[in-house]
Amino acid sequence: MADQLTDDQISEFKEAFSLFDKDGDGCITTKELGTVMRSLGQNPTEAELQDMINEVDADGNGTIDFPEFLNLMARKMKDTDSEEELKEAFRVFDKDQNGFISAAELRHVMTNLGRS
Repeated sequence: MADQLTDDQISEFKEAFSLFDKDGDGCITTKELGTVMRSLGQNPTEAELQDMINEVDADGNGTIDFPEFLNLMARKMKDTDSEEELKEAFRVFDKDQNGFISAAELRHVMTNLGRS
């Protein structure tokens, strides 16, 4: 999966990996992952962090090395919505179909989010 990434993407991911890998040992631990996620405003539990690591931990050592990190990033990119799905979501927000999402339209969607 990671073989579908461009050199530029791999280079960006290498930079991101070094931000996660606080001690520079070439592996991201749950502690390092937690630190970065908390700095991004997330508050994952230890179990959630371990699940994230287990998802791509090919060698089963409990940490993420760079090749595993690349696989994770490639998987996340593959999971991102297609352009058509994004346009459809935009249309849901843009009630009057004027090409813009007003504060009122955003408020409407946000207040009705999760209600069936």
